[in-house]
Parts: sequence; C-alpha cells; structure tokens
Amino acid sequence: QVQLVESGGGLVQPGGSLRLSCAASGRTFSSYAMGWFRQAPGKEREFVAAIRWDIGSRNYAQSVKGRFTISRDDAKNTLYLQMNSLKPEDTAIYYCAASGTISAIWGSATDFTSWGQGTQVTVSS
Repeated sequence: QVQLVESGGGLVQPGGSLRLSCAASGRTFSSYAMGWFRQAPGKEREFVAAIRWDIGSRNYAQSVKGRFTISRDDAKNTLYLQMNSLKPEDTAIYYCAASGTISAIWGSATDFTSWGQGTQVTVSS
C-alpha cells in the first residue's frame, strides 16, 4: 500500500498558477501509474491527469490539456501538478492517486487503489 499526502492548494485569482505536490511513502512506486483527480461541490470525481512511472507517458483530461502539467521526481518520491491559466471552473478538491495497473494512465478511478486526503484549490477574484 502506498501512503499519499497532497499539498500546495489554496486560493488563486483567475489566470493564476498553483503547483500541487503529492508525497508518496510506504512502498516503492517505480512501477506504478499515478494520477490526479478532482471533485467540485455537487459533482462527481473526475480525472485530471496521469503519468506512467516506468516510461513517463502522460495523459490529460481535455479540460486541462495545455494548461496543466503532471510530472514526477523519482528521488523525492513526489508527484506534481503544475496548474497554469486557472479558471473558476477548476475550483475543486484535488486528489492524488496511485495504481499498480498501467492501464490507469487512461484515467479510470477504479484502477487506482491508493488515495490521498485531498487539497482544496479555489479560483476566485
């Protein structure tokens, strides 16, 4: 099992940027896919981005493509989500997740078995 702890959320104005971090511990995750999901009030959890740890391939939801970048730091066992050009509709709780299934790169929440507690991102003027 992988333990995940997110950080970096906060309040930002439209057009601003934030970088979320997800520190992983408990087990080496070099063979995992990892991803970010988000859930806005009254809405279902949705896929944001994922990365395959072994080859580094990435996948993004259409709504964030070109604005968000998922990346990793192997030495720090940390996953990142750089969010630029933020919009009010990006407001949500953002969750980090880990999977032992490489098909998780395609963004199905059921493929992810470990989840962080979430970090709030609010985009508002």
